[in-house]
Amino acid sequence: VQLQASGGGLVQAGGSLRLSCVASGRTFSNNAVGWFHQAPGKEREFVTSISWNGGITTYADSVKGRFTISRDRAKNTVYLQMNSLKPEDTAVYYCGVWLSSYSNNGSPRYWGQGTQVTVSS
Repeated sequence: VQLQASGGGLVQAGGSLRLSCVASGRTFSNNAVGWFHQAPGKEREFVTSISWNGGITTYADSVKGRFTISRDRAKNTVYLQMNSLKPEDTAVYYCGVWLSSYSNNGSPRYWGQGTQVTVSS
């Protein structure tokens, strides 16, 4: 099982980025998926998640109204559209897949390798 995250980069404050995470090795169409981030010297933190059918999305307060998670079950891919980026969004972003259909049941079982997002002021 592999999760390949991409789309990170360097952007100015106020800019946008779109992250993608493609899963291979098995289908995750019935699993909740999401994104976490980890800034230097800090713990990995939850950013957002989406349920198996896209019916339920959850966001950290710090990104509400700016980030949008979506998924394409047929492509085994989850996306994170990040708008109005702030310097404090700078971190490595990881995608994760839960064993369950909803993300309120523990932590992700599978993790991607991370993609760096840097927001300059």
